[in-house]
Amino acid sequence: MAAGAGLLVIFLAWFAGPGLFGIRSETQGTTVQAEVVQPAPCAAGGATETVKFEFGGKPMEASLNGCGHGKGERLEVVVPDGASGDAVSVHAADSAAGASDARRPVGLALLVFSCFAGGMYVYLVVRGPRRLATA
Repeated sequence: MAAGAGLLVIFLAWFAGPGLFGIRSETQGTTVQAEVVQPAPCAAGGATETVKFEFGGKPMEASLNGCGHGKGERLEVVVPDGASGDAVSVHAADSAAGASDARRPVGLALLVFSCFAGGMYVYLVVRGPRRLATA
């Protein structure tokens, strides 16, 4: 019974998809070509640069959470959906926070091991204590 429950959990987890382990592969926004207006050195933590780009037919400036680019350097950034106004924050198109293709197989392997351990525990509890035979 415990083995069947473990297999059912693994089967459901496999078909639940990447969302089960918090993996999001789609980008939330539009990728545009931007130019660095005000670069920032990487010496201090939390450095932000200013970039300019054209979005929705009008020029915009935004803060880029990055550092180390040169003034006038062109790069692709992702503009969030519905971005407007002066306080827009963008990120580089080739970076994604928290994305790792290894998370799903590792998470699934850990789930398999935990189901196996739970099944073994149930087996040991149901079997009961063993007594040594005396000669």
